[in-house]
Amino acid sequence: MSVKIRLQRHGSKKRPFYFIVVANSTAPRDGKFIEKLGTYNPLSVPATVRINRERALHWLQRGAEPTNTCRRILSFKGVLYMKHLMRGVTLGLFDEKTAWEKFEKWNGEHEQLVAKREEAHRAHKQEKRHSTMRDSVRRVEEKMAAKAAAQQPTEGAEEAAGEQQEG
Repeated sequence: MSVKIRLQRHGSKKRPFYFIVVANSTAPRDGKFIEKLGTYNPLSVPATVRINRERALHWLQRGAEPTNTCRRILSFKGVLYMKHLMRGVTLGLFDEKTAWEKFEKWNGEHEQLVAKREEAHRAHKQEKRHSTMRDSVRRVEEKMAAKAAAQQPTEGAEEAAGEQQEG
């Protein structure tokens, strides 16, 4: 019996929401599971992932195999890096305190990178919104100018016709 770390789908049609679970590989996708490790919401920008790192690391060290998507999520959250560091501790390359220091350093840099990406996304989205508004305003102003230009010669012709009738 092999154990997998995988996604369990919840949410309504076209609105997915996932639980990250540890389950028997023969169990149905949305069926019985051993333990819930966290959640994953792909609809938010950026995608929201909440995971219990300690329990995920525990299951990885016990031989649980993550699916491809879960592997990416665990890598993004640093669980696989922590597993790598703990392997170095067991081999005697460095002590556990050094491993935690390395992980905290990586985690700080990673959080800055994620915050930078989020800010860049917000700025791009805001710029796109403003450029769309500027284009809309420009098009409306062009239409109004065209209408005004079309109306001016007819007004001048009416005035000239009115003067001829008076004279």
